[in-house]
Amino acid sequence: MAKILMVLYPDPADGYPPQYARESIPELSKYPDGQSLPTPDNIDFTPGELLGCVSGGLGIVDWLKSEGHDVVVTSDKEGEDSEFDRELPDADVVISQPFWPAYLTKERLEKAKNLKLALTAGIGSDHVDLDEAAKRGITVAEETYSNSISVAEHTVLMVLALVRDYLHQHDISRNGRWDIAEAVSRSYDLEGMDVGVLAAGRIGRAVIERLAPFDVKLHYFDQHRLPEDYEKKYNLTFHESAEALVPHVDVLCIHTPLTPSTEGMFDEKLLNTMRHGAYIVNPARGAIMDRDAVVRALESGQLAGYAGDVWYPQPAPEDHPWRTMPHNGMTPHTSGSSLSAQARYAAGTREILEDFLANRQIRDEYLIVDGGDYAGTGASSYRQSK
Repeated sequence: MAKILMVLYPDPADGYPPQYARESIPELSKYPDGQSLPTPDNIDFTPGELLGCVSGGLGIVDWLKSEGHDVVVTSDKEGEDSEFDRELPDADVVISQPFWPAYLTKERLEKAKNLKLALTAGIGSDHVDLDEAAKRGITVAEETYSNSISVAEHTVLMVLALVRDYLHQHDISRNGRWDIAEAVSRSYDLEGMDVGVLAAGRIGRAVIERLAPFDVKLHYFDQHRLPEDYEKKYNLTFHESAEALVPHVDVLCIHTPLTPSTEGMFDEKLLNTMRHGAYIVNPARGAIMDRDAVVRALESGQLAGYAGDVWYPQPAPEDHPWRTMPHNGMTPHTSGSSLSAQARYAAGTREILEDFLANRQIRDEYLIVDGGDYAGTGASSYRQSK
C-alpha cells in the first residue's frame, strides 16, 4: 500500500458550500486538439463540486482509503515544521496544485526517500525541481489540457477588464456614484490594437483563437514557429524573440513556462522597451516578472495596466505590492481552477493514480519526467537546466 500526501488549498472561509449556483456543468467529449478527456475507471464526485480544497480532496480520498492506502490531506505547506514537511519523508506520492503549490525543491526531494510520483492536479509542474526529480527517478505528471481553456478564457477576461477599465467602472457603480466622465477616462476599445502572445502552446493558441474575432492585430513568439496555414488563418505576425515582440504590441499575454531562461525576464529594461501605456496580462508564472519593476512601470505610466493570476511566492503575503499597485487586475491564481476545470483535473488525477498504483504506463501526454529524463509533454514544454 502507498502513502499519498495531498497538498490542497484551504476550505472557503465561510465553510464548504452546501449548494452551488448551477446544478450541473456542460459535458465535453474531447479537448480542442482531439486529445481525449480523462478516462478513470470510476469517479466518486459530482462534476461541478468544489474539489480542489481540503474537504473536496479531489474526490479521491474515500476511494484511496477503501483500497487500503494511507492518505494525508493538508493545506499546511509553509515553514520547516509544516505538515507537508513532516509527512514528506515517507510519502510515495505527492499531489499538489499550481494554485497552492507544494514546492518540491532539491532539498525537499533529498528528504523524500520514498517518493515515486509527484503529481500536479492541473497543468504546470515548475514547482518541482524537474532536473532533480529526473536524477532520482521520480515520475512527474500533470493533467495536460485539463484547464488550458479555463486559463485562456480568464486571459481574455483580464484583457478586456484592463483595456475597458472595467474594474474602476464597477467600483463607481458599487459605491453609489454616477460619474461617467471619470468612469470612461481610461477606457478604450480593444478593436484594432496590436496584441502579442508570448508562447503559443495550448493556452497561447486558445487565446489567439478567442481574441481573433475582436479584430485585433495578432503577434506572437514561440520557440517552435506555428504552421504557415495557422499563421495565415489568424493573420499572425511572428517575431524572433520575446525582446523582438514586446515593442510592437499594445497588449501582451504571457503564457511561457517558468524556466531558468524566463525567470525574471520582464525587468525594468525590457518593460521600458514596450509601448508607453501598454497592458500586460500574465496567467503564466509570477516569477517571470521583476516584481518591483512592474510596480514602478504602473506608477510611472509606462504600463497602463497589469493583470496577473500568478504570484511569487504563493500564497502571496498580505503586504505584497501587487495587491495595491495602481491599475491592477490581480486574481489569486484562480484562472485554471473553475469548478468546470476541477472536474477534469480531479478525474485526470484519479486516472493517473489508477495507472500508477496498478503499475500501468501513465498516458504519455500526462508525463513531464519519467524514467530519469524529460518525457511526454515535458520533453517539449520544459528545458533541462544546464
